[in-house]
Amino acid sequence: MNFMIEKRISIGNIDPIDFYGINNTKFNLLKEYFPKLKITARGDEIIIQGEINDIEILNNKINALLEHYHRYNMLTVANLKRIILEDNLVPDPEDADSIILFGNAGKAIRARTANQRNLVELARTNDLVFATGPAGSGKTYTAIALAVKALRNREIKRIVLSRPAVEAGESLGFLPGDMKEKVDPYLQPLYDALADMIPPKKLEEYLETEIIQIAPLAYMRGRTLNDSFVILDEAQNTTRNQLKMFLTRMGTSAKFVVTGDMSQIDLPQRSDSGLIHAFHILKGIKGIAFVQFDAGDIVRHRLVKEIVNAYAQAEEHNNKTK
Repeated sequence: MNFMIEKRISIGNIDPIDFYGINNTKFNLLKEYFPKLKITARGDEIIIQGEINDIEILNNKINALLEHYHRYNMLTVANLKRIILEDNLVPDPEDADSIILFGNAGKAIRARTANQRNLVELARTNDLVFATGPAGSGKTYTAIALAVKALRNREIKRIVLSRPAVEAGESLGFLPGDMKEKVDPYLQPLYDALADMIPPKKLEEYLETEIIQIAPLAYMRGRTLNDSFVILDEAQNTTRNQLKMFLTRMGTSAKFVVTGDMSQIDLPQRSDSGLIHAFHILKGIKGIAFVQFDAGDIVRHRLVKEIVNAYAQAEEHNNKTK
């Protein structure tokens, strides 16, 4: 004999509209598949009343739906029907090993080159990774994907993204607006990457609650970053003291990734770069790893690779004729 019970299942921090559907279309469909149960939704909770055996079946299906959403960052009506009707889910036929996470609209964020995959592996086994290479090679994008994945998996409590606000021909003092408006143009590439991976409403919430923090390097001074995934981008434009300051912010249960392009140093002297200095003095320390991206990793428009190669050849020629 089965007894009537009540069970409550939380959908966590998923936007209810994403999970239940506009006008509860997906939630109502779920109810149709389980007519013997009384199913209601109150915010982030699904309340189920009925016989224990039926509730257990629905509980397993909802867990599968939640797992699908966290993996693909989406749940369509077709997904819901397939999960409800199938007892055994067929694994994704795509190469799952290259997928870091699923971004908006189920877009697969992959490690697409050998060095990107190397960065993924090194970040898994080391607490500090330096990734250098040309523009467009995916070093920063891959690092941000790893940070978002760690946040989703609750391995960390926050993401901190930073860049040095070194002017490339412009002075911050002459730009209009307050400090945030002045530095945001330098940080925009980081926002763009996050926008690929996190739904707009959720990203806005993370930024407002500082679960995700994006700030110029100067804002790092005096902090200790615990339980965080921290990325310093454009590190070739840090001075030795700035990079030392940044690296010593590392707290317990933290992951640091430092990215940069040695060919785009905007400091007065190339030798001033803290990134070049760090490469010389930190190699060989256990827990610190280095990965060097090259033109073969460029995943933007095919012309970008040609442009990078042309500039590299021109610089090499100039060095020989000096």
